Amino acid sequence: MRTVLFALLLTTAAPAFAQDHAGHAGHEPARTSAETVCEKEAERHRAMGHPVPDGQCEPGGPAAMDHRAMDHSEMNGMDHSQMNHGQMAQPGAAEIPFSPPPPEAGSGPPRAADAIWGADAMRASRENLPAELGDTRYFWVQGDRVEYRARDGDDGYLWDVQGYYGGDLDKFWFKSEGEGSFGEKIESAEVQALYSRAITPFFDLQAGMRQDLAPMDRTHAVIGVQGLAPYLFEVDAAAFLSDRGDLTARVEVELDQRITQRLILQPRVEASFSAQDIPELEIGAGLDTLEAGLRLHYHFAREFAPYIGIDQEWRIGDSADFARLEGQDPSVTNYVAGIRFWF
Repeated sequence: MRTVLFALLLTTAAPAFAQDHAGHAGHEPARTSAETVCEKEAERHRAMGHPVPDGQCEPGGPAAMDHRAMDHSEMNGMDHSQMNHGQMAQPGAAEIPFSPPPPEAGSGPPRAADAIWGADAMRASRENLPAELGDTRYFWVQGDRVEYRARDGDDGYLWDVQGYYGGDLDKFWFKSEGEGSFGEKIESAEVQALYSRAITPFFDLQAGMRQDLAPMDRTHAVIGVQGLAPYLFEVDAAAFLSDRGDLTARVEVELDQRITQRLILQPRVEASFSAQDIPELEIGAGLDTLEAGLRLHYHFAREFAPYIGIDQEWRIGDSADFARLEGQDPSVTNYVAGIRFWF
């Protein structure tokens, strides 16, 4: 290691050897400029904490060259035109290995530091490592859809807000959705409180409770998944079991298509299902409702984007029959304007 270190020191001093050394033979050599540079490099390495033994730059030391044994008179006659300088090896350089590491590289103990610092000290350090490098807590809220809806008949409104508090693996999620028509009773409103656990790098498993506030109070157990599917589809799917024994499900899929750095087109599809008829909620068995929309966002900032769009709702099967009995159109077109925000 010392030989390599001072070979590098000597390389730094190489320009000083361009002097005429013809008078070196026959007397004790004085300190040369190369040795002076060597001493300066040695001091620099000592300042960086590298061990540099004394005497390395003295005449006869490992880093010094005995110029008395060199015949410099012949150096002037060298034909440099015949030398291939492109293939000259750099001092201290080594070829980069392309083979896999040797088996010995992984033969050491997995807790080698325990032998030096002690198992108790290293255990505390390992436990503290996630908190310092990855186990950070975040609070995040997003208004995915907060919008005005223009349609035939009474215009309406809709909100879809969610957020979480937690780290990379475990989070507390809250969600709220609802809609209605201006001047009328609210059509639907719900809140959810969920525990979320990361099960893959891009998906969380969620479980908790959902409370319906309108059109009637009803409590549901919730289990679902939420995350980013291949090709950047945002997916939120959940099943709900009510305190009346009704089993329903809902799937939402969104995709942000970037047109420019600020202009984003977002197609969105939502479908809801029911395992049985629920007459008091005008829900039919099977596919209950289907909603498809297209929204164009303009991001004035990353956290704030107004949008306009169009959204089409269909009530399917028995649910469409329930709507007709109430004098409602099972197919509704909404022209929307709203904001999307997060903080």
